[in-house]
Amino acid sequence: MTKVRNCLYETKIYVGTYKKYNEGSLFGQWLNISDYNDFEELIQAMRKLHQDEEDPEFMFQDYECSTIIENMGLIGESYISSEIYEVLEAIEASYYREEVIEAYVDCYGTEDNIHNLIRKVEESYTGKYNTDQEFVEELLEQTGDIPENLPSYIHIDWESTTRNIMYDYSTSNNHYFRDI
Repeated sequence: MTKVRNCLYETKIYVGTYKKYNEGSLFGQWLNISDYNDFEELIQAMRKLHQDEEDPEFMFQDYECSTIIENMGLIGESYISSEIYEVLEAIEASYYREEVIEAYVDCYGTEDNIHNLIRKVEESYTGKYNTDQEFVEELLEQTGDIPENLPSYIHIDWESTTRNIMYDYSTSNNHYFRDI
């Protein structure tokens, strides 16, 4: 595996231990997931950080990550999944920026499998637009639903048209997806 470097959001974890916490200490350290080649290397770094304990029970007292990682349940107070590197690498390798995938998750929720999630984004993503009306106008122009030689005396009720078209689309953070 290679280091995950280009994700929009750095995934960081604050690693302490339950023993220290129960003794009144918040000692720990922020670790960037991207600083380690794989999950095993991350675990080794956590063990080294808490080498004063024989068998440290890690506690992730805080974390910063994308909503994708959080919604997939890959990090919790007492848990970090070994799949986190696979997920981050799949996002990085995809055609879409993490913000587009996050917008999809905001609209439709997440999948158990990152590859299925990315496939659904690929199938449904239609672009980024400032407004619903801008999106609908471009969509209808691209599909040829508005004739090029539309007489000037014919006016389109864009508000109504936009409302009707948007029944088949979802949007988050100006990213538009066709409901599939």
